[in-house]
Amino acid sequence: MALNLYDRERILVTGGAGFLGSHLCERLLENGSYVLSLDNYFTGQKRNVFHLMENKRFELIRHDIVNPIFIEVDQIYNLACPASPIHYQYNPVKTIKTSVMGSIHMLGLAKRVKATILQASTSEVYGDPTVHPQKEDYWGNVNTIGLRSCYDEGKRCAETLFFDYHRQNHVDIKIVRIFNTFGPRMHPNDGRVVSNFIVQALKNEPITIFGKGEQTRSFCYVDDLVDGLIKMMNGPEDFIGPVNLGNPVEYKIVDLAKTIIRLTRSNSKIEFHPLPMDDPKRRQPDISLAREKLSWKPKIDMEEGLLRTIDYFKDLVSEL
Repeated sequence: MALNLYDRERILVTGGAGFLGSHLCERLLENGSYVLSLDNYFTGQKRNVFHLMENKRFELIRHDIVNPIFIEVDQIYNLACPASPIHYQYNPVKTIKTSVMGSIHMLGLAKRVKATILQASTSEVYGDPTVHPQKEDYWGNVNTIGLRSCYDEGKRCAETLFFDYHRQNHVDIKIVRIFNTFGPRMHPNDGRVVSNFIVQALKNEPITIFGKGEQTRSFCYVDDLVDGLIKMMNGPEDFIGPVNLGNPVEYKIVDLAKTIIRLTRSNSKIEFHPLPMDDPKRRQPDISLAREKLSWKPKIDMEEGLLRTIDYFKDLVSEL
């Protein structure tokens, strides 16, 4: 017998109108759940979820998680927090409040309604790593007082809060550490390397690289990342993480720029600028734990994901 509207699993996605959150909301609806998207629209955009508005199982809530909220849900995906340096450095105090106070409020909600809550942590908890590739048992190399600290330390504190609520209050938690993710609906002006390079290439503007471009990142296409989030949320109860989610293929930034120039058939030239403070030199996830516990690994290769992302940005460039 089919479930009626209100008997379906109710899932809250904080940051639901953001790049990653909107894709997650879309997938959860496809899976038959009732989805509540919560966002304050600091970086999220209604255009990201506009196509979901007619779905009777989708609900938009405008709210900032630095303030408490009282609703009934079965699962919570806590994705709310600006994730690009431009946005999280714009108001660093607000950024750390979102990670810390937001986590306290969402954990409090999960405790009250006995929901499972997943924290979207980040590879930034490893800082500028001295261990390569990064495994979950590495404690990191993080500057506590730098320009990036509001985000890095906020996410590290959030992980602490999640484990303390789990140990003290028996809240069901899951923690994932997300490595660089890309795809359609990335904010065109968020300063992330993939969106920056694509927009610059499509406009035939210089591709701006910080440093010599020898620093590395590992890029995961958004569909693969969403698969990992859902597998973690619904995976073994005794596996709470943290677990790395990302693509273990390592790319030099200068090689990424050349690939995007080729795929867009751009006339852009590469320009080099000074490296920002505390910018990590190497970033690559060890996903052995995700493979073992979740049977998860990325399926979409870099060029296929870039082509899909480029197609999305082609429609936006005229508006920029």
